[in-house]
Amino acid sequence: MDYIEAGTKKYWKASSALFAGGFITFAILYSTQPLLPVFSQRFHVSPEYSSLALSSTTGVLSFALLIAAVVSDRFGRKNIMTCSLVLSSAAAIGTAFSPNFLSLLVLRTMQGVVLAGMPSIAMAYVSEEFHERSLGAAMGLYVSGTTVGGMFGRIVVGMVSDFFSWRAALICVGLISFLFSLWFWAGLPEPEHFKIKNGSFSGIFQPFARHLKTLRLVCLFGIGFLLMGGFVTLFNYMGFLLMRPPFNLTQTEVGWMFAVYVFGTFSSTWMGKLADTKGKGLVLLIGMSIMMIGVLCTLVPSLMIKIIGVALYVFGFFGSHSIASGWVGSIALHDRAQAASLYLFFYYAGSSILGTFGGVLWQYSRWPGVVTMIVLCIFLAFGLETLLLRSGNHSR
Repeated sequence: MDYIEAGTKKYWKASSALFAGGFITFAILYSTQPLLPVFSQRFHVSPEYSSLALSSTTGVLSFALLIAAVVSDRFGRKNIMTCSLVLSSAAAIGTAFSPNFLSLLVLRTMQGVVLAGMPSIAMAYVSEEFHERSLGAAMGLYVSGTTVGGMFGRIVVGMVSDFFSWRAALICVGLISFLFSLWFWAGLPEPEHFKIKNGSFSGIFQPFARHLKTLRLVCLFGIGFLLMGGFVTLFNYMGFLLMRPPFNLTQTEVGWMFAVYVFGTFSSTWMGKLADTKGKGLVLLIGMSIMMIGVLCTLVPSLMIKIIGVALYVFGFFGSHSIASGWVGSIALHDRAQAASLYLFFYYAGSSILGTFGGVLWQYSRWPGVVTMIVLCIFLAFGLETLLLRSGNHSR
């Protein structure tokens, strides 16, 4: 049984299917982010409370990922991922019919459960089925799908909600995601290196415990927590900043701000390939440095400089994420689904916890407070990478 290598027909089928899966996951997951100012106004809730429309999903998702990894070991990678995408698309349509904010939060929480069947299992699939020489590029293409999905979902939601309503916007995202889930099901090759595991219940959590005792993996988990927490915080409250004076942007204009995600689409693939040749440690350091420069640029009063800063931040973030997530698969030689789900547990926990805490900083110190938190997160991530590299020669 050969591994999937770049340049083959099988590689492009698998990569395009994983691209579609990443597209759906982020389009649905972050579809409510540009609507936070709308929810705050329509449902008469504070900015930090409205952020729960996103944080409730990512918070539940982080825990559900751990269960999804175990379930996929017993029922197969492709089966669980396909079911996850179809059910997520249906749930996205259901949220559009929420009569009040509480019911919206309940439905978004349920959405977090069904979305869990894709991210960690996709990382495990890439680690198991792709040749090591093609691993960085394949992970980069998957992350590119998440960037395009995140960008597309936010722009569509912003435009449709401006011209019609937020309900119509969520229905639109759900229908498009369903079509992409069919593409995923038809295109993804069946796993050839996966073996069903039927261990005892008591042994379910042993792989998680082993991974949490591995210092290098814990460092990567922490990096994911900090970088994703800062990333979500920036986009959660950027809309509140730009829709206020002196900018006074419309919902559509704020939605188009997410077009900067195209820079993440490029960086995740390019930096993933670069890490395969120049070393993961060096490229991750460069990616996080670009993030730092970008977020500091958003403090400049000029709208154009702010957008350039956000573009730089997105470029650095998605490049860094593709490297860190691929690095997990390189270190965890066994029980990779569990390792990937732990990385994403911390990744989405950061989104939920820091994304909501950023709302408190916004309330009391506005944008400078938000930027201060993000800068601190990046500095801590630098420290964790230093510890990771010093624990052994694993920069390549």
